[in-house]
Amino acid sequence: MKKFNIRKVLDGLSAVSSPSPSSQPGAKENELIPETLQSEHFQLCKTVRHGFPYQPSSMAFDPVQKILAIGTQSGALRLFGRPGVECYCQHESGAAVIQLQFLINEGALVSALSDDSIHLWNLRQKRPAVLHSLKFSKERITFCHLPFQSKWLYIGTERGNIHLVNVESFTLSGYTIMWNKAIELSSKAHPGPVVHISDNPMDEGKLVIGYESGIVVMWDLKSKRADYRYTYDEAIHSVAWHHEGKQFICSHSDGTLTIWNIKCPAKPAQTITPHGKQPKDGKKPEPCKPILKVEYKTTRAGDPFMIFSGGLSYDTVGRRPCLTVMHGKSTAVLEMDYSIVDFLTLCETPYPNDFQEPYAIVVLLEKDLVVIDLAQNGYPIFENPYPMMIHESPVTCCEYLADCPVDLIPALYSVGSRQKRQGYSKKEWPISGGNWGQGTQSYPEIIITGHADGSVKFWDASAIMLQVLYKLKTAKVFEKARCKEEKPSTEIVDEDPFAIQLMSWCPESRMLCVAGVSAHVIIYRFSKQEITTEVVQLLEVRLQYELNDLESPEGGGDQTPAPPTPGTSPSPQTAAPQTHTSTSSNSSDGIRDNIPCLKVRSSPLKQSAGYQVELVVQLVWVSGEPPQQISSLAINSCYGLVVFGNSNGLAVVDYLQKTVLLNLGTLDLYGCNDPYQRQLRSPRKSRQPSGGLCDISEGSATSEDHCKSPTSDNRDNSFSRSRSSSVTSIDKEAREAVTSFHFCETYNRKADGGLTPSLWVGTSLGTVLAISLSMPPAGEQRLLQPVIVSPCGTLVRLKGSILRMAFLDSTGSLLPSAFEPWYEPNAPANGEERDKVRKRRPVSVSPSASQELNETQYAVVCSEKQAKVISLPSQTCVFKHNITETSFVLRADVVQMNAGICLACFCANGHIMTLSLPGLRPLLDVNYLPLTDMRIARTFCFTNLGQALYLTSPTEIQRITYIQEVCENLQEMLGELFTPVETPEAPNRGFFKGLFGGGAQSLDREDLFGESGAGKAPRSLAQHIPGPGGIEGMKGAASGIVGDLARARIALDERGQKLSEVEERTAAMMASADSFTKHAHEMMLKCKDKKWYQF
Repeated sequence: MKKFNIRKVLDGLSAVSSPSPSSQPGAKENELIPETLQSEHFQLCKTVRHGFPYQPSSMAFDPVQKILAIGTQSGALRLFGRPGVECYCQHESGAAVIQLQFLINEGALVSALSDDSIHLWNLRQKRPAVLHSLKFSKERITFCHLPFQSKWLYIGTERGNIHLVNVESFTLSGYTIMWNKAIELSSKAHPGPVVHISDNPMDEGKLVIGYESGIVVMWDLKSKRADYRYTYDEAIHSVAWHHEGKQFICSHSDGTLTIWNIKCPAKPAQTITPHGKQPKDGKKPEPCKPILKVEYKTTRAGDPFMIFSGGLSYDTVGRRPCLTVMHGKSTAVLEMDYSIVDFLTLCETPYPNDFQEPYAIVVLLEKDLVVIDLAQNGYPIFENPYPMMIHESPVTCCEYLADCPVDLIPALYSVGSRQKRQGYSKKEWPISGGNWGQGTQSYPEIIITGHADGSVKFWDASAIMLQVLYKLKTAKVFEKARCKEEKPSTEIVDEDPFAIQLMSWCPESRMLCVAGVSAHVIIYRFSKQEITTEVVQLLEVRLQYELNDLESPEGGGDQTPAPPTPGTSPSPQTAAPQTHTSTSSNSSDGIRDNIPCLKVRSSPLKQSAGYQVELVVQLVWVSGEPPQQISSLAINSCYGLVVFGNSNGLAVVDYLQKTVLLNLGTLDLYGCNDPYQRQLRSPRKSRQPSGGLCDISEGSATSEDHCKSPTSDNRDNSFSRSRSSSVTSIDKEAREAVTSFHFCETYNRKADGGLTPSLWVGTSLGTVLAISLSMPPAGEQRLLQPVIVSPCGTLVRLKGSILRMAFLDSTGSLLPSAFEPWYEPNAPANGEERDKVRKRRPVSVSPSASQELNETQYAVVCSEKQAKVISLPSQTCVFKHNITETSFVLRADVVQMNAGICLACFCANGHIMTLSLPGLRPLLDVNYLPLTDMRIARTFCFTNLGQALYLTSPTEIQRITYIQEVCENLQEMLGELFTPVETPEAPNRGFFKGLFGGGAQSLDREDLFGESGAGKAPRSLAQHIPGPGGIEGMKGAASGIVGDLARARIALDERGQKLSEVEERTAAMMASADSFTKHAHEMMLKCKDKKWYQF
């Protein structure tokens, strides 16, 4: 274990502020601080991805394994089993997935990509891998078809040809169906790309080929010729079979469905325009929108189902995308919220030649997955158990907490369960394959997401799963404009005025504070009881930065008028101190002044159990200048304070007394010791841009979308900023933003003899300043006496904007902020709970509880460029590390591990780093994300025990771990997709069908398509690429005991199958021998009495 001597490290830095011995009483300078974390404890890997697949493009379902696969336009592959069993894979090329085909009950999947490659995925391992790939070079792939229990994959191309691939060896067959042989020889026109391939359910030797132009060909595989050709004058989009193989149905671009008898190619047996207006004079109905897909499913007991997407009339302008279900005489039109990408009908049997018995429809939408119950009247949808609605409103910020209080998740779940919608199907979720992993992670985890519509969602993220617990709608506090004309002219953003920008949460007290894009802050308490708030408490704060502004509300900044008497409810106007009272006015010249951006609702607010509004704080317009958006936020339940800052300054609010304690411009925090030479400018010269939280475009990101520092565009490496007289540098220095806060009990001055409650403030110019907090006694006195706040000046300066601050005790252990335990705020007035509340005292997990008075503390300060560890009260820099010279840190967190604590950093160049504490030794440095966009920069966060997350797309959360222990155990924690399941028995042919040959006709595809029968395919047609999954991957079932059992069972099944084959062959040979003996005996009797010349 390596040890650091504080006195000897970085000798040159100690001269910067070498204190006198009297200024640091009790400091043990020669103390050795052990560090338990080493570089071998760290390893970076992705754990799991949650959310809806971004930009989905295709879908497939295994009806035996009950696994759903979704492909995306970026080459991603998401696999879903039972709730909690999910998997994410990625094609290396990143090309769009155009089609997916399961090898049903084989634990394998074929994907076809837009770059004309096909891939075989092994799903029998916890992390699926590609076994084989085949890259076509001369033809473009348009459609694939893999018959059930066949190893030959049909591939249709843009040229109209069909090739065959053996999915076991991934080699091409020499058998090819050329377009010019499939169509009429007299036809000169090209039929277009292949849009459909399927074999006759009753005759595997007959193949239906649909061409885009409207031609359908029935191809005889054995004779290698077309039996029938069906022609329609509208383009074809899809084809579906009746299970008896005598009819098929086509969907067309004019909104019609044509039903064909296979032996009557002259004209359709029936033509339907489901949504077309039928003219009275018998003419053709008006054309409708294309029917993009149709499925034809039969039932034993009733009428067949005809299900299709599209086909609406052109005069239905503005109507949402629809799925139509035709069953007998009834037609149900099911409206969807987003465009339909694909749909699948889930059926009881995997055999195409049996009654299908459909029971559900899986509809893949552009931004949602909907499953419809076909068995219940009204076709209700199933409640989706996957966390797919992360993007219900765009995510604007994230927070992640591992190892949170154990009672927190049950409390959130209990209030969140009352928010669930009604009317879902009562049946179990039909996608139910796979098995859960055997995870050893037992600590609770919570993810909080803030959204553009002002909502906040709490998620249970324990054991690499994700489940929504509770949803809070912050926009309820404000009046909503009914139309654009009613929108107040004071709003500073064009869209999403309620968007959440920052969140600060105290999990122990359950206090929540959110800052919105319209320069508003809302403080919430958690309660299990429903209440009605007659008047929402409101404070309006006038925050500006001119030193010579006579209207500036701060004088000394630390004095407050007498607070309102406890128990009374101050009105919104009188709740603030007199200097902050809103006198909203528009002067004669139209300049807005003292007006907030949003209007708080004046009517009573019914607040259900959960988070309830305690106080709303709004920044107001100042002399025509809109308030600057809030850049930093913190809450402390022990002190009852909330602090927020922006590019003008900061405000400290006492949410218990509903008063503003401090309202200071950043410059005033320095007092007369401002280290920067600044010139003032009028605030009217710089209007704030609207839409500060706009997400990056959902297409490809441009170079301008990539990350810029959230706080500064000036990226020089010098410690003190340029003293250039240019207007730009002076303006930048004048607008020093407040970027971070930390509540603590520490030494604010070198001469301090004891610990005092404090607020440390970090700015965009790398300065850390302290504010001392003088707290009144707890209990009723806390509500009567004012909190005294007094700035203490500069403590330390770093390069770049300050991102994170934390405190360690003299042994190097992390000192958490003081907090107050949660209590029920709405307890009955005379109840026992109310007495408990009165007697309750804030619990301070303060340094004084864990260390002797006057013992040394260490402050950890991290900026965009460097990290420092400061010894207190001496204020000596004992460790310093330059994190990056060419980039800048976007997120930094001091995190607790099992073996110690460390500083975790995420840089704009994609590097993830960890540094030891207090020594700041580099432990991990991985170039994880080469391209970092604004969405990732805004949502990346670290948490305890080696966990982190970020929003990898507008709809998906990616969780990662940077600790080796979790990486090693990840395989056990992941669920298994493939489970050994017996394939259902094939449908019984029946006596008469077996006697007269009316049942399904099989085909020996090996003789027809194999090398012996069809020869070899041209090498130039496609290139075979072995996959990283290895050839043995298909045989190696999922790891662990389950996998061993699966292998043993499969081996037994194969052995039993071979034994039964041997038995059948033996019986056939015995029967043949008996027949031969009988015929020989008859011949002997016949020829016994004949002479030799009679033969």
